[in-house]
Amino acid sequence: MAVLGAGAWGTALAKVLADKQHPTVIWSHRREVADTINEGHVNTRYLPTAELPATLRATHDVEEALHGAELVVVVIPSHGLRAVMSDARRHVPERALLCSASKGIENDSLMLMSDVLLDVLGHQVQPRLTYLSGPSFAKEVAQRMPTTVVVAGTSERETEVVQHAFATDKFRTYASQDVTGVEIGGALKNVIAIAAGVSDGLGYGHNTRAGLITRGLAEIGRVAAHKGANPLTLAGLAGMGDLVLTCTGELSRNRTVGIELGKGRTLGDILATLGHVAEGVKTTKSAFDLSHKLGVDMPITTEVYRILYEDKSPQQAVVDLMSRALSRE
Repeated sequence: MAVLGAGAWGTALAKVLADKQHPTVIWSHRREVADTINEGHVNTRYLPTAELPATLRATHDVEEALHGAELVVVVIPSHGLRAVMSDARRHVPERALLCSASKGIENDSLMLMSDVLLDVLGHQVQPRLTYLSGPSFAKEVAQRMPTTVVVAGTSERETEVVQHAFATDKFRTYASQDVTGVEIGGALKNVIAIAAGVSDGLGYGHNTRAGLITRGLAEIGRVAAHKGANPLTLAGLAGMGDLVLTCTGELSRNRTVGIELGKGRTLGDILATLGHVAEGVKTTKSAFDLSHKLGVDMPITTEVYRILYEDKSPQQAVVDLMSRALSRE
């Protein structure tokens, strides 16, 4: 097994595989991260609370990581996925299954992560490509707290193989064929989580957060429908499940960004001290552009975009959201 990406989420998924006695190699673009994993069996930079099994080793060499891999798990931040996989593609074993656990929409191209992988690796890999998503904080997965996720793929047989590769008594996997719906839910929930954090940072209560989650899900559903996804997917783990977790959980980096924005801090200052990637910041721009491309109304996403990229005050964003023309649900 090979895991590309040694951030918190990549490390947690590598631990799930290695705990099942699968010989697993995790690739890190930072040599020092790979060294600390090999020397101390811990990722001190991104997941310091988790002791990693001896069946997991790390490398800075992508060719070494991919050599002989039967399953390649891609956990690269959305903005780096194309570059990393362009370098790695010649080393991906011909028959290896691929599982993307990256969440986001590529800026400029507005491609989902599966679309980026197909664009880089070629459409011949589509039957072997799956996508994993759902309500799953890396820290809790690494601590073996019961977690449920969904694995989506166009090929039922390959999807079931990946589903069983990850499944444990603490990490339950469901199968789906709706790759588009699973990906859209996993990407856009990060934008709504920033909005929920802004609400919390402004001192608003449960009413406000519940409204944001519900109307945020409506926005996500509209995009999913335009992209041909099954709307029912958004009622499941990759939709409502991940959305609720990210909008309410203390471990949510995107919610944290929103909280600090609501308190009046600048985005640059927040990101400089965060220490981890908050996918929602970049995805907000992609989602805003995608809403215009598709002609989909996304008022919450629009206000988050204006807060992040046009320095709009969070207080004014709330006023503008609440004073929009009344409509039917």
